[in-house]
Amino acid sequence: MHVSRIVPPPGPPRTLALAQLTNSVGDGAYYVCSVLYFSRVIGLSPTQIGAALTAGWALGAVVGVPLGHLADRRGPRGIAVLMSLATGAAIASLLLVRTYPAFLAAVCLYTCCQCGLAAARQALLAGLVEPARRTETRAYLQSTVNAGLALGAALGGIALQLDSEAAYLTALAMDAVTFVAAAWVLGRLPTPARQLPSADRQAERSLTVLRDRPYALVSLLNMIMLLYMPLLSVVLPLWIVRRTHAPGWTVSALLVLNTLAVVLFQVRMAARVTGLRSAARAVRHAGIVLLLACGCFAVSAAGTSAWLPVLVLLAAACVQVFGEMLLGSGSWEIGFALAPADKQGQYQGFYGAGTAVARLIGPLLLTTLILSWGTGGWLVVGALFLGAGLAMEPAVRWAGARRPAGAREPEPVPD
Repeated sequence: MHVSRIVPPPGPPRTLALAQLTNSVGDGAYYVCSVLYFSRVIGLSPTQIGAALTAGWALGAVVGVPLGHLADRRGPRGIAVLMSLATGAAIASLLLVRTYPAFLAAVCLYTCCQCGLAAARQALLAGLVEPARRTETRAYLQSTVNAGLALGAALGGIALQLDSEAAYLTALAMDAVTFVAAAWVLGRLPTPARQLPSADRQAERSLTVLRDRPYALVSLLNMIMLLYMPLLSVVLPLWIVRRTHAPGWTVSALLVLNTLAVVLFQVRMAARVTGLRSAARAVRHAGIVLLLACGCFAVSAAGTSAWLPVLVLLAAACVQVFGEMLLGSGSWEIGFALAPADKQGQYQGFYGAGTAVARLIGPLLLTTLILSWGTGGWLVVGALFLGAGLAMEPAVRWAGARRPAGAREPEPVPD
């Protein structure tokens, strides 16, 4: 694999990737260790943890839009730096809390800052990278995130092995520090040129995205497709342990396979997307591929052999990650291209809320369908992917037709 397929070109794309790499290493350790830290050190029950995380991500999905709007009005670089520092502070506060109300407040602060950071960072990308290269740059960033998460998860694994309060505190403290470091990296970026504001001053101040029904439909379909995330992280491990004869290490093998595939091939996949038409086609193909992956995962429960399920699961994971990369390539182009240039923050906050909502409703919905219904549940989930993928093309055409005739990216306004 040529290094140019992994390392982004010099300039803002490389600096953005460095910021993503920095905090994703900390996030990898956080994801591995946080639940055990919450239960063993803070002393919370699984129900308390789940309720707090649900409330946090629900609130984050709501505040991402106004925080993105703030990035549009005040400048995405400053808001991204502020949100990164605030996220680090939220994680640091988790080191001190020992009561449930304080834990709930810290979690809500963390999720709100994460959603605000995501919106501001996307607006920053849109302001610093020309439209034709945004999807490619987003692909580089996704590859970087996966590499950082893998490294952080390995470091978090050391804390799990030590299984002590000091080890868990160290892992979370490292995550807090990485967000502070990422804020410093983001601060090194140039200030994006201001875009020509809307002629309607009231519209400029308002959350226009909340009245954009075509964009809302596209965002809803994207959210359905994003259900693959809890499918991988929550449902598949339970399916392997409870419904197949595959050994437990298969879960780790599939996650490693997924991570490496995205790191190595996401940029190459994104190169096939050159506009809205090819982006919508990529999402349609992703729906078909994810349906096939669901069918393969369902087959893994057949038989009593230990090795046959492993081979089927590995094949299914290859199909799934192919669909995931197709979806990412098309989804990023759609999210950027259909948003007004001077409102990228609020639009990206709205579009990115699909990630929080998928994390919010996905675990309960998918575990109920798949673990209760077995093969039938897998087929229902696959049908959801297929339906959303097929619906994306007409939804994108509708959204594109609603844009002003001859709409183009506004010319930058010199500072």
